[in-house]
Parts: sequence; structure tokens; C-alpha cells
Amino acid sequence: MRKKLFLSTLLIAIITLALSMLSVNLVFQRQFSDYLTQTNEATFEQLPSRLSALYLSKDTWDPASLDEVSNSLPAGTIVTLTDPNGKLIATLNNSMEGMMGGQGGMGMSSSSSTSWKTKTLTVSGPLGTLATAVVRYPASAPILDPQDVRFQSSVFRSLLYAGGLALLFGIILSYFTSRRLVAPLKRLTQAADRIGQGHLVERVAIQPKDEVGQLATAFNAMVDNLNRQEILRKQLTADIAHELRTPLTSIKAYIEAFQDEVLPANQENLNAINEEIDRLVDLSSDLKDLNVAEMGALQLNLEPVHLKPLLEKIVRSLNPLIQEKEIVLNWNALEEPVSMLGDVRLLTRLFYNLVHNAYRYSNTGGRVTITLTQTPNLAEVRINNTGVGIAEEDLPFIFERFYRADNSRTRETGGTGIGLALVQQITTLHQGTITVQSKAGQETEFIVQLPKAIKVAED
Repeated sequence: MRKKLFLSTLLIAIITLALSMLSVNLVFQRQFSDYLTQTNEATFEQLPSRLSALYLSKDTWDPASLDEVSNSLPAGTIVTLTDPNGKLIATLNNSMEGMMGGQGGMGMSSSSSTSWKTKTLTVSGPLGTLATAVVRYPASAPILDPQDVRFQSSVFRSLLYAGGLALLFGIILSYFTSRRLVAPLKRLTQAADRIGQGHLVERVAIQPKDEVGQLATAFNAMVDNLNRQEILRKQLTADIAHELRTPLTSIKAYIEAFQDEVLPANQENLNAINEEIDRLVDLSSDLKDLNVAEMGALQLNLEPVHLKPLLEKIVRSLNPLIQEKEIVLNWNALEEPVSMLGDVRLLTRLFYNLVHNAYRYSNTGGRVTITLTQTPNLAEVRINNTGVGIAEEDLPFIFERFYRADNSRTRETGGTGIGLALVQQITTLHQGTITVQSKAGQETEFIVQLPKAIKVAED
């Protein structure tokens, strides 16, 4: 890439320089030619006085003197000199014209493509008109004079020298520019290769604030997210192992106690085994539903849902636990029914997880408040509890699966970290939103807003 960038930049510099030199050269030639034309016309204005002085000095038209005038005429100029009666006196032209025409085909008298101008000048003396001079000259003066040619050549050489220096500077600048641009991209590539090999501690130093710097910032953010996901994946393995091992160990202990007749196989002990089995079933169900939802394969079984009786049913199922912990439950609902289109099973799972979390993280003697309101288009449920709260740095991650704000919590107080991830997926499936407000050591409030009508995508 560095080579391509260097060559492309160099090619652009060469093309730009060549076009610039060509344009300057063409403009110079045109301007210089215009300058010569103006100089020639000024010479023609002086021609009558010269011819008059020449005639008066000899009192006749001296051929030698006329030859001197011919040689001083601008290249390509033809002067036809006639007396007052129209008789031809002489035809004057610069002998250099023929010589230059023979050298390069630039002679103006033989060029059919040259445009011409004509001036008629009167040569006057003390007694009246001495002669009439008809001057025919090129409209655009050619650069034929050796001094003019040398001047033009020197200007062109100066352009070449300046262009060469500019090209050399462009090569050096292109080299260092391509190196500066490609170096951070090369470091990004090397870092990506190392990350692909599993070195998630790799980071890229961020120096410039341009697009490359923004790319490096995004790259580092991606690596941070991958590192966090890797930590969560490892935590997942540990959590699943823990969640499976604990109930299985408990069930095994009960069965061994039954076999050794240490414990009687009565209803109480069988209920304890049944609770552990329920824990395994719930974990398996949460994992399955979360995985299916994240794959986008979870289908909603839409039907009219009345949220008030649904929430009351959840509260009744958790009421024994709430009373055991001496938690004050405040249930605030509207008198009129709050209905929406949704999946009853998934909505029950959603609000059960939120209310159960509120109970779990409330201190003994704390308070849980559930509020149900509605607008013409939305149903809103707020679940507030006093208790341990959530630290501000943990709030952005609580909906990620298997994330625990406090890893020291036991499975009875900390859960598996699946519940809130599933809550978010169910809310998204219902085209709703869920937000959380919390302060560590104070209170936490989850706000769920669900549309009453779900827009179904057309196939």
C-alpha cells in the first residue's frame, strides 16, 4: 500500500507539474509574441521619419541606405515604397526572413497560415509628399531574432530547473507522507494479527486526531469490547458450571442420604429435590430463550394482553418471598385496563425477572414499588426498589448476559446474569425500550415502555 500511495502521489505531482510548465510556456510565448508585435508597430511609426531623413540627406533614394533600412525592419515585414505618382521605388524586407525560413520553415512570406496586417504610411518632406510606404507585417510577430530566441530558451531552461526542483521536492514529500500515513495502518494490521492469535491485551498508540486516529480509537474500543466479551465468556463457563454443579450436588446428596436411610424420603425432602430440579429447568429455559432471541429466531405469539392482571399474578406468586423478607410492596395501577398486543409468556418472563430482581436486591424491611401507567400509544411499567443499588460504572453493562455487578454475590443473591439480558431481548422483540436509573447503596428503578400496537414487518 505504501508503494501504491507513493507512486500515485508522485504521478499526480508529475502530471500537475507538466501541465503547469506547459501552460506557463504557452502563456509566455503568447505574451512575448504580443510584446514583439507591439514593439514592431512602434518601429513602423518611426519609419516615415527615417525614410524622409534618408531622402533629404542624399536628395534621392539611395539603394545602399534603403538596404540598411531593410535590414533594420522586423522579421517578416515587407514595405512597398512608391512615389506620389504610384511608381515603384523599392521593396524593402529583412533578409533574415529568408534565412530563418530556410532553417525551420518559419519564414512568414511563405506561410499560408499566417495572418497579416497592412499599414499605409506617408513619407513627407519640406515640399510635400515624398513617397507612400505600404507596410505588410505578421499580425503575431514570430520569435526569430537570435537574442529573442536566446531569451526564450533561458526562460524555458529556468522553468525546467524550477520544475526539476519541484519534482524532487514532491518525491521527498511523497515518500515521507506515504510513510507517515501507512505507518499507523501497518501498526493496526500487526495489532489485528496479534489479536487474531488471541493476544487481547494488544492496543494501538493514538497520536493524530485525523481519520487514522479515529480508526485507532475505534480499533482500541473494539479490542476492549472483545476483551470484555472474552472475560464474560470465561465467566459464563464458570457460572454455568457453578449453577449446574450446585443443584446436582444437592440432589445427589439427598439421594445418597435416602439410600443410606440417613434422611427419610418424605414430602419435605422431596420438595427440596424438586426445587433444585426447578432451578436447573429455569436455567436451561433462560439459556435457550436468550440464545434463540439473540439469533433472531424467537417468534412472538401475538395476542391481546392485559398488563394489570398479568402484573398482579406475578406479585401474588412472589408475595410469600416478599413477606418473608419483610419488604413493603406498593402496587400502583390505573383503574382502567391497560391492554397491548404481545406474547403473554414472554411478557410474564420479562416482568417476573424484574420484580424478582427488585425483591432479591432489596434490603430486609425495604420497599418495592410497581407502577403501571399508559399513554395513547404506550404502556409504561416502573419497578423501583430500595437496596444495594448499582454502581454507575456497571450501569452500561447490566444487560449483557452473565454480567454481575458484584462477582462476590452468591447465586442466591447474585443470580446467573442471564435474567436482565433476556429482559432486554424480550423488550426489543416487542419494539419497546428499557432504561435503568440507580445509585449505589440507595435505590434502583427499571422503566419499561412498550407500544400497544406492534408493527409487523411484511415479507
